[in-house]
Amino acid sequence: DRDLIEKYHEGIIALSGCLGGEIPRALLRGDFDEAKKTALWYNETLGQGNFFIEIQNHGMSEQFQIIPQLIRLSEETGIPLVATNDTHYVYKEDARIQQILICIQTNHVLGENTGFEFGTDEFYLKSEEEMRSLFEDCPEAVDNTQLIADRCDVSFEFGKIVLPHFEVPNKQNHFSYLTDLCKTGFSKLYGDNPPDEYFKRLTYELDVINKMGYVDYFLIVYDFIRYAKSKGIPVGPGRGSGAGSIVAYCVGITGIDPMKYNLLFERFLNPERISMPDFDIDFCYERRGEVLKYVIEKYGEGHVAQIITFGTMAAKAAIRDVGRAMGIAYATVDQVAKKIPNELQMTIERALESDEFKNQYNSSEEIKDLIDTARKVEGMPRHASTHAAGVVITREPVNTYVPLAKNDDAVVTQFAMNTIESLGLLKMDFLGLRTLTVIDSTQKMIKKQIPDFNIEEISITEKSVYEMLSLGHTEGIFQFESAGMRSALVGLIPESLEDLIAVISLYRPGPMDSIPKYIENRHHPEKIEYITPQLENMLSVTNGCIVYQEQVMQIFRELAGYSYGQADVVRRAVSKKKNEVLKNERKKFVFGNTGEDGTPACDGAINRNISETAANNIFEQMISFADYAFNKSHAAAYALVSYQTAWLKNKYPREYMASLLSSVLDNTSKVSAYIAECNRMKIKVLPPDVNSSIETFTVSKENILFGLLAVKNLGKGFIRKIIDDRTRDGPFESFYSFCKRMHGKELNSRGVESLIKCGALDGLGSNRRQMLQGMPAIISGLDSIKRKNIDGQLGFFDLGSEFAENAEPTLPVVTEIPFSEMLAFEKEITGIYLSGHPMAEYDQLSKKLNSARIIDLIEAGSDPTSEYSDNIKIKLLCIITSIKTKVTKSNNTMAFLTVEDLYGSIEVIVFPRTYSDNALLLQVGRVVRIFGKLSLREDDDVKIVAEVIEPGPAKDEVDYLLKSEVTDAKKSSSMSAHETSQKKKGLFLRLPSSNCEEMIAVKKILSIFEGNTAVYLYFLDKKKYIIQPKESWIYVNDVLIEELGNLLGEDNVVLQY
Repeated sequence: DRDLIEKYHEGIIALSGCLGGEIPRALLRGDFDEAKKTALWYNETLGQGNFFIEIQNHGMSEQFQIIPQLIRLSEETGIPLVATNDTHYVYKEDARIQQILICIQTNHVLGENTGFEFGTDEFYLKSEEEMRSLFEDCPEAVDNTQLIADRCDVSFEFGKIVLPHFEVPNKQNHFSYLTDLCKTGFSKLYGDNPPDEYFKRLTYELDVINKMGYVDYFLIVYDFIRYAKSKGIPVGPGRGSGAGSIVAYCVGITGIDPMKYNLLFERFLNPERISMPDFDIDFCYERRGEVLKYVIEKYGEGHVAQIITFGTMAAKAAIRDVGRAMGIAYATVDQVAKKIPNELQMTIERALESDEFKNQYNSSEEIKDLIDTARKVEGMPRHASTHAAGVVITREPVNTYVPLAKNDDAVVTQFAMNTIESLGLLKMDFLGLRTLTVIDSTQKMIKKQIPDFNIEEISITEKSVYEMLSLGHTEGIFQFESAGMRSALVGLIPESLEDLIAVISLYRPGPMDSIPKYIENRHHPEKIEYITPQLENMLSVTNGCIVYQEQVMQIFRELAGYSYGQADVVRRAVSKKKNEVLKNERKKFVFGNTGEDGTPACDGAINRNISETAANNIFEQMISFADYAFNKSHAAAYALVSYQTAWLKNKYPREYMASLLSSVLDNTSKVSAYIAECNRMKIKVLPPDVNSSIETFTVSKENILFGLLAVKNLGKGFIRKIIDDRTRDGPFESFYSFCKRMHGKELNSRGVESLIKCGALDGLGSNRRQMLQGMPAIISGLDSIKRKNIDGQLGFFDLGSEFAENAEPTLPVVTEIPFSEMLAFEKEITGIYLSGHPMAEYDQLSKKLNSARIIDLIEAGSDPTSEYSDNIKIKLLCIITSIKTKVTKSNNTMAFLTVEDLYGSIEVIVFPRTYSDNALLLQVGRVVRIFGKLSLREDDDVKIVAEVIEPGPAKDEVDYLLKSEVTDAKKSSSMSAHETSQKKKGLFLRLPSSNCEEMIAVKKILSIFEGNTAVYLYFLDKKKYIIQPKESWIYVNDVLIEELGNLLGEDNVVLQY
């Protein structure tokens, strides 16, 4: 863009470029005159001495071809030469790594033509000696590189805070304005006679904020949160350490009392802290954009930009990507990747410390090369995207401080989050939290009954709410939905918000190992032991366990005399494992130290009546826990949101579950799970109804009514017109009435068919088969009327008796479609079953057999605290909803199943061997038991790899199995563990001997019920069991069990799953 270059030419030094530049391209075409003309234009535009002819030598034939012409061009125009080397990697030996990265990016294999081959390995950072050797005939070209560098002046001022200008009303002093806001809020929140320490805390915080230059920072955040609240946009009570500030609480930035829950301001901001404080704000996910728009309008479009983020290759992803690019067999790569331990921040280097992965590394040269190569690309950027929440707001236009780029439709900074912060620019996280939308939606429904209802005024000591949590009924409760969290709550039996704060803090990788001790101490306080009595005051709230970062800071302060700022510095050193710092801090913590002026800087524990041994033990305990300790301020704010959702579910279950369902319309697994929870709560979720439903789920008397947005093939415009039409003209009275009234209002056959199939038109007097069969003629007739009316040929009454005014077309007289087909249609159109669920009657049996819930397996993919890890063995009772087969390269058939339970659906991979054993069993609509392994891959959806598939019990067997003692645990039977071989699964029969008279009858019975369940015969005379040939395996059912029980006696028949 030459116009742009002319406009901004001042202060620019430019080079003519590599082979892709204008001038080299002209020379390669043989057009020297055009090259010369272009060079002179650049030289004249930028000014003499500001443009250079660039020569390069990477050993490429095209470069050898044009170097003489570039030198001639320089001589003829007087434009100086400069020697450069394109640098795509640092070291020469990295050339192969660069090509592998290109293969990863372009989805190619090494050796294939990607279109980005370099042809040589010379594109690295060369030394001065190497460059002079390459261009020994043009030494001035190398000299000019230094000349250009000396003329460049680029500097970044790190650490200096550059906040945007905030306009204070009436030109008031900024600090006094913030102080006035605080006093107003303080009085409103704490009344006329608050404790003196509260006001002292407020005064202290304001003083620190003022001295550190963050007054405008607080005012900026206060302003856009004030705007959000004034527009009814839900805002979270806090996120991160900012919830520990009483100033933030008083001005409405946060919504939880830091004094009540002993939250520390110093964890957020203290004089020793170098980096800028950071308020992360949660907004309603549907209206977050409105707040961002307000900020852009207030500070100017050029002053606000979103922030780029780089997705990097983690350990497993690096192995998989590199293996794919190197053309290594998938099975080999998968095996290597799965040997990397499933831990947070795991690296290949750390993985090599494990014997299992080290043995894998040494197993072959191919695998060693794979891992060594992956180590070199690990941590490198894989792609760039826009940060989901990060926004930078600047005093001058953003491009004054940082370069910008276009990413899709967004203008983003080219610098990532950490660099933005280092430059002292204001970075804000505008986060969208779905839960706030759910709470707000529920509150609006409640307000229709109780106009003054306010979720922020509910009691946080409601006994029934804590009882619900203690029973593990946490489906749909913020932060508490996972199976592991449910177990923790059931064990803990929470009674207060402090309990919820603690469990949120503990249920994470690392500290979750302390949950059993925490629960034990909670129920048996007499077992709590403190290394020194002074710890009780700080740790009693968490049952003697160090849980919070704030507790670590308090221990340093109270036991050794640290300031909170100094304590926060040590806490950071612990989290970053700075061993040298910790070694010095141990000595300081135990013995104290003096400042530069010789006065005591901190007392040390022994000077506060704590023994040296106890002090060292406390320090050790803090170091081991501090790395996992959690930010209490963040946990407290989120615990409040969790409690609010639990309270709403407990007190207004229909309103809450309707809002919850509306929030996950795009996630059929979640919808399925929440409908299952509604069923448990005895709340019916009714199919959609064109005369009652709106876009979202709503409460209808004692039930919940399905939302029309969840129905496929219906546009938002058509749904709105249905609602508007019935609001204006009353309910639809018949199927024909609906079609007639909605005709010409975006109605089409596909949409009507969807409404029929999901049951939305059931209330119009006809069954679904009648409507499906009659629909084509009705819509065709209405289309014909419309066309002829437009042409002016005839009116509605000219069509004859079939379409006369009061004579609706007669629908076919047919019976309703079968129930199984009805369910299949509902599943097709809404993604879930509405009139019932084929797995509903299996739910209790599934729990008894300890089968996994699909939703828990799916969430394991994003939850590092899940009890389900990669490659773990699982069992599942489910229904097959789809089957896709594929023929492998070795001409074997495998299958990909979609299976479902009450709580969601998941893909199951059935490899050829398992497929050949079970091909006849795999049918859509069949209930099966699947035994296999969970596959959790960073770059793929969660899947199950099937190893064994068995038919599920027939429907008439479910009651029998529920009443029986059949479980996955050891069976109660007179047969011993040896006799049943408790590690095996199958049917165990005890007989006197192999030639006893019962043997013939047993074989006859077994031959009738062929299947996939193994049969073991235990012979008393030989005292050993024998597995029967596979052709004698059986299909388990109550008739079989009853017949064998009658023949051998019930104690001699044991079914072990």
